[in-house]
Amino acid sequence: MNFSELGLSPKVLEAVTASGYTQPTPIQEMAIPRVLERKDVLGIAQTGTGKTAAFTLPMITLLEQGRARARMPRTLILEPTRELAAQVEESFTKYGSGQKLNVALLIGGVSFGDQDIKIARGVDVLIATPGRLLDHFERGKLLLTGIEILVIDEADRMLDMGFIPDIERICKMVPFTRQTLFFSATMPPEIQRITEAFLHNPERIEIARQSTTADTITQLLVAAPHHAAEKRETLRRLMREAVDVKNGIIFCNRKSDVQIVWKSLEKHGFSVAALHGDMDQRARTVALDGFRAGTTQYLVASDVAARGLDIPDVSHVFNFDAPHHAEDYVHRIGRTGRAGRLGTAYTIITSADDKSLAAIESMIKRSIPWLGPSLADAKFEEAPRPERGRSGGREKPTGGHSRRGSKPERPTHSDHTEDNTAPSVQEARPPREPRPAREDRPVRNDRPAHPPRRHHQEDDGPTPKGLGDHMPGFMMRSTKLKG
Repeated sequence: MNFSELGLSPKVLEAVTASGYTQPTPIQEMAIPRVLERKDVLGIAQTGTGKTAAFTLPMITLLEQGRARARMPRTLILEPTRELAAQVEESFTKYGSGQKLNVALLIGGVSFGDQDIKIARGVDVLIATPGRLLDHFERGKLLLTGIEILVIDEADRMLDMGFIPDIERICKMVPFTRQTLFFSATMPPEIQRITEAFLHNPERIEIARQSTTADTITQLLVAAPHHAAEKRETLRRLMREAVDVKNGIIFCNRKSDVQIVWKSLEKHGFSVAALHGDMDQRARTVALDGFRAGTTQYLVASDVAARGLDIPDVSHVFNFDAPHHAEDYVHRIGRTGRAGRLGTAYTIITSADDKSLAAIESMIKRSIPWLGPSLADAKFEEAPRPERGRSGGREKPTGGHSRRGSKPERPTHSDHTEDNTAPSVQEARPPREPRPAREDRPVRNDRPAHPPRRHHQEDDGPTPKGLGDHMPGFMMRSTKLKG
């Protein structure tokens, strides 16, 4: 089937042809006609199957008729991250080049004023992250009563990032008669509940089994020590020994680890950039553009780069950390092996990743082969750990002062070697006279006895006024009065 058979408008078909596409992907083939029929759609497909075009192309066709009003957008697309929102905006720019559509992007890290100006002019397509959308709504700069089509993209990612309460609130703000398009790679129970509450008789389109990996990706496990420095050395060795590496994405579970791995690779001469959620929008855009353009070979990222980013020609994926959630493994390695290309995905496994690996292999219904010895067969030298004393803390340093200023311990006789002829300190001192027994010691009576303690309620007499009977000496000095 060709795009010309799906019912798209001539202008949209012209833009698709100019982009070099002739045949739709399975989800595009099944979703586009349903969207054009104004039906609710529930699309379930693995990452990299063309979900973005499955709703942007029919939306552009439907929006050819009508005109936007000030502060009342006609359609709303919700995305979990800024990068995904910016990518959808690029799709509308590419496929809607022959249209007069006003597109606005509401994401964090950008001035509210510039976004307010776009909304005030009238918007046909509003693309937003949930938090920034609600900020504009609460400031009274945005009305959602004119929404004709609502798109919720990467719904399972929304769940992972805690956006479900915001999604529920937004769904109640838009008109009940709107058309809803709901796309997700997986369908956990919470997402299933949302679809039952806010979709009306949706057309369910499921292209592949939930949470499957593409056959074009070679998946390998690599055993590594749990120690962080040795784990980074394992990553560098993999990157040097990998074959036919054009570029690669290195995934870490934590944003702090992204920074550490990025600086480590940069120190060892790799062409690398970092991408995580704590970076400002300009830095994130620069890092992503450099990786897409090929000026940067490797991108160290958190899971913010695992979903939906349009980087079609990634040759390798390196999971520095095994993901905590098995679904994230599918999305991470889905950055490679796209559009029929071959890709390779390495996952570094330590002794702390047993449960994560078991969950991944259980979900994808296959065992991932090991590159080299498995974790059970590999023998690593444990990194030295500080010994602990009896109290449970670290052993106190000897031969010097501790942090609290305690004196160093005196050397015992065993601290000296047997052939040491130098006299010890104890041998150089004259012998001390024996101290007298306790009963022979003189009693010191020169110390005044402590006065008996007084009770707080005892009467000490009248309270003195002023200085009482005591007159300071400086007040008794004679002074000369000036004329």
